[in-house]
Amino acid sequence: MTDHVLVEADGGSRGNPGPAGYGAVVKDVATGEVLAERKAYVGIATNNVAEYGGLIAGLAAAAELGASTVDVRMDSKLVVEQMSGRWKVKHPSMQPLNAEAKELAARFSRVRYEWIPRAENSHADGLANEAMDAGKQAEAPKKTVKQDRVSPVGWTGATGTPTKLLLVRHGQTAMSVEKRYSGRGDVPLTEHGKQQAAAAAKRLGAMEGLVVDGEAAPIIASPLIRTQQTAQAIADALGGRVETHPGLIETDFGDWEGLTFKEAMDRDPEFQASWLADTSIAAPGGESFDGVHRRVRKARDELIAKYGGRTLVLVSHVTPIKALLRMGLDAGPSLLFRLHLDLASLSIVEFYPDGNASVRLVNDISHLS
Repeated sequence: MTDHVLVEADGGSRGNPGPAGYGAVVKDVATGEVLAERKAYVGIATNNVAEYGGLIAGLAAAAELGASTVDVRMDSKLVVEQMSGRWKVKHPSMQPLNAEAKELAARFSRVRYEWIPRAENSHADGLANEAMDAGKQAEAPKKTVKQDRVSPVGWTGATGTPTKLLLVRHGQTAMSVEKRYSGRGDVPLTEHGKQQAAAAAKRLGAMEGLVVDGEAAPIIASPLIRTQQTAQAIADALGGRVETHPGLIETDFGDWEGLTFKEAMDRDPEFQASWLADTSIAAPGGESFDGVHRRVRKARDELIAKYGGRTLVLVSHVTPIKALLRMGLDAGPSLLFRLHLDLASLSIVEFYPDGNASVRLVNDISHLS
């Protein structure tokens, strides 16, 4: 773990708005060693949106490294002044990005912002340009997508073509029947769970826009068998194939894996209460909900960089799906405890390249009735 790190971040747009991407690098202040690099294509957006994306990615990477003190250097005067509190955030598209960056910054003991000339920010600038180059190449297949399938933005003010995520929770397992902590334990679907997966697959198979010009929408699942089985049922219905992304895996509940809530509470009531009250606390030998949120945000950014502007089917678990809905709603961590997600449920969230988002459906199980 490195206590004091330097984050250099940048973003760019070829057109402003235009194809945009960001880059961020985290370095050890004492040695100058590069500890982490982040880059992603964000679709059609402005320079400012991309620059905030770089800052958010850099702060998230610093948090993952366990840093407590962060020096941020950027060549964006706007972002530096807004994050320092000297300039107001007036534009609606900037406000949620500024809030997300401040939420991340609040987790450190100190964050200091410094403006630097662009020439001194070449590492992050290079990563941002690599992201834009990769995004340009990835955009070619999207020319076949009909424009009438772009979601209406209405009064939200969102611009650009969103990336639509259809979020499917896996079907029933023996662990879910007994209401046990089921994180990294690799348990298969029950027979009823397979029926639930088939029902969800039938629902998605009848939805418009999931097969375009004979090509099925990307189907990405957590690596665990319960999500892989559910995703395969959907792939069979759509004529597609299942990809795997480790960022979509469930929370690691550590020593509580396989226990009921009561069993875990009886074992360590004080720690369980602290864990429920503070999402930065990890289960014994496991992972915190804050850690899951950062991991899922990174997975989302990677998927948008690869498939920006398309419809994706993500087959995952309770906590990662709640994290994605939380991002869409720009909500705090209390949402984790106030939102219920049934087995084999369907939720839908869209992320726009300008930083806006729209949650369109939550916990729909009409296909199971």
